[in-house]
Amino acid sequence: MEAALGIPILGGTIIVSLFWTPLVVTLVLHIVAVVLSKEEHRPITGNVLGIVTSCIGWIPIVGMIMHIITAIFILVEAGSNKILDSNP
Repeated sequence: MEAALGIPILGGTIIVSLFWTPLVVTLVLHIVAVVLSKEEHRPITGNVLGIVTSCIGWIPIVGMIMHIITAIFILVEAGSNKILDSNP
């Protein structure tokens, strides 16, 4: 979904036609993903970036660029099998 919102015209149309609801939904999903990732000792960078993106995604060009960057980060993290060290 993150990558689709970064597509010019399509992403903006989805967000505006649904009265910015997709940004709120993705914000909640990213927060849940951060909590679950922390519990499983997985990287959270992509989802933290997603939280920031959901908060500033209403700015037309900035939102598009941020959604594309966030999608790349999430795909890279999902493709890695990295487990973070659980020692403080």
